[in-house]
Amino acid sequence: MTSTATFSDPERPRTTRVCFQLQIMPELLDEYTARHTPVWPEMLAEIAASGRRNYSLFVDEAGRLVGYYETDDDAAAQAYLAASAVAARWESQMGHFFVDLDGRPDQAAQPLTEVFNLENQLTAATKESDAS
Repeated sequence: MTSTATFSDPERPRTTRVCFQLQIMPELLDEYTARHTPVWPEMLAEIAASGRRNYSLFVDEAGRLVGYYETDDDAAAQAYLAASAVAARWESQMGHFFVDLDGRPDQAAQPLTEVFNLENQLTAATKESDAS
């Protein structure tokens, strides 16, 4: 599911940024938004326990949803949520909102490739100027 990029700062643990895209049926957008206001506390706990953090979802008026999170081990986070009964229950209630989705939303989202990261480029530029 993921297209990832890692922070290049050696002072930090290896953090992976993950961004994905899904298409919500526009006529269901209000209901989808309502279901996330708020998300079940037990689902929030499962997301956190999986190792995902700084998780956000963004949506436009046409129903294009973009999600972003950070994790130290995305494969482990995916596996944790795939095995979670709480996540399975949540995702079974979310699946009908999406267009042409094959599988659970949390396991079948379309990844986006990172093409720019300010922090990484500033770090690289600083290293280059320090080496000169």
